Amino acid sequence: MGQPAEKQRRATYADLGAVPPTKVAELVRGTLHVFPRPAPRHASAESALQGELFGPFQRGRGGPGGWRILVEPELHFPDPDAPGEVDVLVPDLAGWRIERMPELPETAYFALAPDWICEVLSASTESVDRDEKMPIYAREGVRYAWLVDPIARTLEAYVLDADRRWGAAAVYRNAARVRVVPFEAIELDLSVLWAE
Repeated sequence: MGQPAEKQRRATYADLGAVPPTKVAELVRGTLHVFPRPAPRHASAESALQGELFGPFQRGRGGPGGWRILVEPELHFPDPDAPGEVDVLVPDLAGWRIERMPELPETAYFALAPDWICEVLSASTESVDRDEKMPIYAREGVRYAWLVDPIARTLEAYVLDADRRWGAAAVYRNAARVRVVPFEAIELDLSVLWAE
């Protein structure tokens, strides 16, 4: 007769802290996900997008200002399946409207859900970004989500509805020049995101 299967232990924040700094780690519903640092095309798309948005939306240069846009912030959300535990997500980019977060927190993480997140997809992260993190962003009330794929050269933009469900994606491709919520005040040239 076989032995009963051993129940897998839920990962904790202490497990996340033990991950080497050369890796990116996230804690999603008790599962520790560890990824290599972003590949060049991923890093280039993330950097280019941050550069396009920072001036107009954080600094108010050529745009309306009124945002805090941060690279790879650590977000902590209560895990509804395990009281006292947290989901720890690290989007590639996140933005908060200034009126919601007038000052940066003193903690090393953000407990306030952003207004907008952007995940830059890669082969190693896409399923976690789409299938595991997107539902958590919706649960926490993140209003806007962008998924950028530097290989397929696409930007998918999602808007949260009143029932905290993502609407159908608006998909933009290649070298399109687009205005995308919540940053529709500027025209974004997607070609700057795709490294050659």
